[in-house]
Amino acid sequence: MSKKKLNQLEATAICGNDISSSCLYVSALAIFYAGQYAWISLLMVAGVLFLFRSIYGEVVGALPLNGGAYNALLNTSKKSVASMAASLTVISYMATAVISASEGVKYAHSIWESIPVLPTTIGLLLIFMGLVILGIGESSKVAIFIFLFHLTSLTLLVGFCGYYIFEIGLDTLIANFKLPVKGGIVQALFFGFSAAMLGISGFESSANFVEEQKKGVFPKTLRNMWIVVSIFNPLLAFLALVILPIATVNNNQDALLSLMGELSGGNWLSLLVGVDAALVLSGAVLTSYVGVGGLMERMTLDGILPSFLLKKNKRNSPYWVFILFFGLCTSILFITRGELAKLAGVYTIAFLSVMILFGVGNILLKTERRPLVRPERASWWALIIAITAVALAIIGNLVLNPAYFIIFLEYLAPTLFVVYFMLFRIQILRATLDSLSYFFRGENEFFNRWSRKLKGKLAEINSHQIVFFTHLDNVEVLNRVMLYVEKNEPTHRLKIVSVQGKGYDDTGTRRDLEVLDRAYPNIDIEYIIEEGVFNAEKIEELSKRWHIPVNYMFVGTPGKNAKFNMEELGEVRLII
Repeated sequence: MSKKKLNQLEATAICGNDISSSCLYVSALAIFYAGQYAWISLLMVAGVLFLFRSIYGEVVGALPLNGGAYNALLNTSKKSVASMAASLTVISYMATAVISASEGVKYAHSIWESIPVLPTTIGLLLIFMGLVILGIGESSKVAIFIFLFHLTSLTLLVGFCGYYIFEIGLDTLIANFKLPVKGGIVQALFFGFSAAMLGISGFESSANFVEEQKKGVFPKTLRNMWIVVSIFNPLLAFLALVILPIATVNNNQDALLSLMGELSGGNWLSLLVGVDAALVLSGAVLTSYVGVGGLMERMTLDGILPSFLLKKNKRNSPYWVFILFFGLCTSILFITRGELAKLAGVYTIAFLSVMILFGVGNILLKTERRPLVRPERASWWALIIAITAVALAIIGNLVLNPAYFIIFLEYLAPTLFVVYFMLFRIQILRATLDSLSYFFRGENEFFNRWSRKLKGKLAEINSHQIVFFTHLDNVEVLNRVMLYVEKNEPTHRLKIVSVQGKGYDDTGTRRDLEVLDRAYPNIDIEYIIEEGVFNAEKIEELSKRWHIPVNYMFVGTPGKNAKFNMEELGEVRLII
């Protein structure tokens, strides 16, 4: 069953609910740290996000596969480095889902006090799990409604605030600007910027489900998200400074926009903002599910997560991924007992670290994959400034809340344990087998039973094959392929395939492979000449014939004169 591809509005709504919901808390947060200069800090954030538009556009344009930073690093560096990015992204999504669900329910609770917060939060997580299991097309309809309602509510709020300012004048703004700035303007802008960087959460999500989007939609989602953040976040912070004294803003951190609505339009506007907040924060939960679905499915295909997660229902939805994610989110909710400040700290470091790793992926793409065709290119200056800005934001947040780093490590450690266990499971299984052999020598029923199980599992893993498509590659290139397979892949059974027309002379390639076969005795090399044309159809045919997943097939970096590009090949990976 073919996947339904998302159009511009659907894709923008799914990731846009997360990033646009930031205005509900980031304006107040920026004012708390930057005071009357908060709107400048938020404009600085918009500037950094503008730089990341080209960075994401270059990487995903060249490698249009799900996975975001994980995909970027998987095709430019080692699988172990990519796994670190994947782990950070999963943690970021878990924290986002729990925080958004809880805060959305709290907004609803402020309107209807009879709503129980914890059970309703779990129920909300369960509802969105059901929506994504039904299919991304169904969940996108809900996302569109929430997104459009949110933009309408914000536009109404801005309009009424503008009219209210026309009536009251600028006395409050002038009084706010006369207040002393603790630590000076530079320090205020720095800490305001660091805190306000949370306002771009969700920008990375579009890259995690790019395969579900129609061709050409991805860069438009980046543009649309940037426009929303660049307009509403600084504008709402500025309007708050015109309407309210800074002390009042700081005392109403949780419901600043509702208070602005009440002052400018009355109770009905305050109620509308409250309902909108509950809805759009709930929509951010959907963003987390969709983003983590694309990422974890890709990780499972690459052998980094258990294979049962790939099971799909009739709607082509990997339901076990979403069930697992729901379980993880619910467990965190119970562990923290609703103390979501801890999760906010975890989320801050995880999310900003993912942004940096995506920038690192772009650097490696420029240096290691230079011939690879891409629709746009980020300048080196944009890349350096963007990475530096995010690094400074991490430092700023650690200075403001040093305890967050310890909490972050407490969540990162078990995640990395699972991921790296899968990544290095062959070495772990072999070490376990050797240990059993050492301690249980001779005839021993316990040893024999576990020895058979471990050997069977090793044989199952090693039975998998990977494919490298070669075309007139010399021995140096093929040697680099061998090195990559030896260091990064769990199996050492390699098919080297050359898709050619009739009459192809492969004498040189065979001679080179004989040398490499002696140099790498642990790798079982099989050389095959396949008649035909190298394209997506041929890859799909070979995948079905050999029962080898497409993401276990590799190519070298295609140059400008290549007859194919990476987008056409689907989940085929770059190896050199």
